[in-house]
Amino acid sequence: MTEGKKALLVMGCPEVPVQTSMVIYLSHKLHKAGWIVTVAGTDAAVKLLKAADPESYYVQNTIDLDELIGEIIEKKVDFDVCFVFMHSDAGMTYGATFSVISRARIYALVFGKNAEALAETIDYPAEKIVAKATHNPNPLKNKIDKVVL
Repeated sequence: MTEGKKALLVMGCPEVPVQTSMVIYLSHKLHKAGWIVTVAGTDAAVKLLKAADPESYYVQNTIDLDELIGEIIEKKVDFDVCFVFMHSDAGMTYGATFSVISRARIYALVFGKNAEALAETIDYPAEKIVAKATHNPNPLKNKIDKVVL
């Protein structure tokens, strides 16, 4: 991965506990590698993230997910890579949306109880990172570490 490139992390519904910690972890890891990181999410997901990182030490840039989709469609912004956190059909829809509107390389981070089954439904170009993780972040963290050095 190259310094100065732009990375997007997309959070859906924060129902599964590992999402917030893995977004903070991946944001920090990418930032240390020289990436400019933006995290987009639903209102609830962004609020949880800001509560966990109140001084924006790990996550410096956040934006409402729907607002960002509009900005990408209007060609105001785009990214080099996009990590979409998915544990439900809604997350899968966000992944499909970004695969169409953005030039970013898509990484589908599929987690939760039904991770394997959900990952099988991805029918757009994406690198899949799949882990049956709900409360314990380590299965997903270990797979992220293999992709993002």
